Amino acid sequence: MAEPVQTAVIRYATMPSAIGKLLIAAQDAGIIHVAFENHDFNRVVEGLEKQFGVPVLRDDEALRYATTQFDEYFAGTRTSFELPLQRETSDRFITTVQQNLETIPYGQTRSYGQLARQLDKPGAARAVGSACARNPMPIIQPCHRVVRADGTYGEFSGTPEAKRYLLALERGAKPHAATQ
Repeated sequence: MAEPVQTAVIRYATMPSAIGKLLIAAQDAGIIHVAFENHDFNRVVEGLEKQFGVPVLRDDEALRYATTQFDEYFAGTRTSFELPLQRETSDRFITTVQQNLETIPYGQTRSYGQLARQLDKPGAARAVGSACARNPMPIIQPCHRVVRADGTYGEFSGTPEAKRYLLALERGAKPHAATQ
C-alpha cells in the first residue's frame, strides 16, 4: 500500500537580528510563528510538527519576503509589517488579545490593563499578560509594546534586553544591540 502524498508543509527560515537569531515559520506563505533564539529552535520545529502534523522544512529562500521586512524593521525603515498571517480563528480571549496587539501604534506602549479595557474586559489585565506571553508571532503582533501599569517593561518571551531594544528602536533611540 502506497503512503499518502504529503502536500502541506511548514517552511521556516532563520535570520540574524540585533536581538539575536530569529526563526520565522510559514504555511502556504502565511506566517504562523516567530521564535527567538532563547526558545531553542529545535524544540520550536518539533512543536510545530506536532501542532500541525506536517513536515517542517528549512527554506530560507521561501521566507525571503518575510526576512526582508524584518531586516527593514531592524534598520528602522519599516514601522509595520505587511505579511500574510495565518492566525487562529477561534474567538477565545487569548486570540482576540494577540490579534489586537497590532492596534498599538509603533513607538507607543499600552499597559496590560489599558489593553484589557480596550477589549471590554477591564478586569483581565493578567489574562492579557498571559496572551502576550503565548503570542506565536512576536514583533509582528507587537507584544513588546505592552508594559506594566507603572510603565516598567515587565516580562517578554525574547529577553528583557530584547524588549528594551525593540522599544528603544521604535522610539527612535539608537539602541545598543541586545544579545540573547
